[in-house]
Amino acid sequence: MQAFVDFIQGFLGLGATVILPVAIMILGLVFGQKLGKAIRSGLTIGVAFVGIFLVIDLLTLNLGPAAQGMVERLGVDLNVIDVGWPATSSIAWASVVAAFIIPLGLIVNVVMLLTKTTKTMNVDIWNYWHYTFMAAVVYTVSGSIVQGLIAAVLFQIVCLKVADWTQPMVSDFYELPGVSVATGSTISYAPFIYLVKLVQKIPGLKDLHADPDSIQKRFGIFGDSMVIGLILGAAIGALAGYSVGDVINIGISMAAVMVLMPRMVKILMEGLMPVSESAREWLNKRFGDREINIGLDAAVLLGHPSVIATALILTPITVLIAVVLPGNAVLPFGDLATIPFVVAFVVGAARGNIIHSVIVGSVMIALSLYMATDIAPLFSEMASTASINLPEGSAMVSSIDQGGNLVNWIIWRIFEIFN
Repeated sequence: MQAFVDFIQGFLGLGATVILPVAIMILGLVFGQKLGKAIRSGLTIGVAFVGIFLVIDLLTLNLGPAAQGMVERLGVDLNVIDVGWPATSSIAWASVVAAFIIPLGLIVNVVMLLTKTTKTMNVDIWNYWHYTFMAAVVYTVSGSIVQGLIAAVLFQIVCLKVADWTQPMVSDFYELPGVSVATGSTISYAPFIYLVKLVQKIPGLKDLHADPDSIQKRFGIFGDSMVIGLILGAAIGALAGYSVGDVINIGISMAAVMVLMPRMVKILMEGLMPVSESAREWLNKRFGDREINIGLDAAVLLGHPSVIATALILTPITVLIAVVLPGNAVLPFGDLATIPFVVAFVVGAARGNIIHSVIVGSVMIALSLYMATDIAPLFSEMASTASINLPEGSAMVSSIDQGGNLVNWIIWRIFEIFN
């Protein structure tokens, strides 16, 4: 068993840039693609995800220190550090329940497809770590592997059902036909789609509109997505108290994010479409004309300029909310670069309206900080068990990604009642 656990952890340690291409290549072969075509599809997706994660790293390297600079200028003391999703995923895979999650998750997905309770074939194996974290939370509370696995299955079912619900928006607004998103850090915020609809009915607010296309038409070069990235990045640098040179540097880095992310997503779709078409043909032959969507990482949604623009605006707002929010103890840091994942469904529901997305996103962030604060003692216990080094000067750790995840928090609280 230990050898199997070590193998699984070693494979998952390779990350999404290896796991997803392998999964796509195998999937292509299963659906009747020739070996060369399957390899090309998998490799193309691997290259695209390398590019996507390089751009995300660019966000992380710039937004984390900027947030720290803003907090230092405000002179506040928040004793729970947001350690970010990399540390959170490490905590998840270090749990004793981790080895069971991938085979269990695959079985659950296949059963739901066969019983027509989902339309999503989720090949995003890497992001099974969200299910693993859910299982680890409940295992820590209950001491029961069975309860932990039940919690993981509940989380997965919610993810798949939300993926089905939001797929028309992913296809229409994000122009990704045949693709759905079941990423745990994104589906948690799907209920806020209803808040978007409410905002769109409020007199005064409903008439406020700003998206990259309308901004560019109105402001010319200053409405170009690249220039918007430059302006927002420079504003973040200025709020952090950076020097003029550093302000320009972060501005250009954010301009690069606005330009490069859509192009990486375009490359990803080049690799995905042949597999998606083969899957649809294979399934139609066996199950009739049935809709099956390929579940991918929510990173594919980050190609839309409105998502990145909303996230950049929300970065200083998140820090400000953390400072003024009564009862919050979390210092946003590691997961600031995951804000695009948090707001992706909301931006889609708002049809790219940045103003409405920022309003709803601010509410979401406030709620997430409260949940991350609430789970911080348990989160810190899990980090200690997994031998994760705590940041210097922090009393506890948590995460916006999973500590502040609505579905995770609800399932945790339900299981806690019975333990």
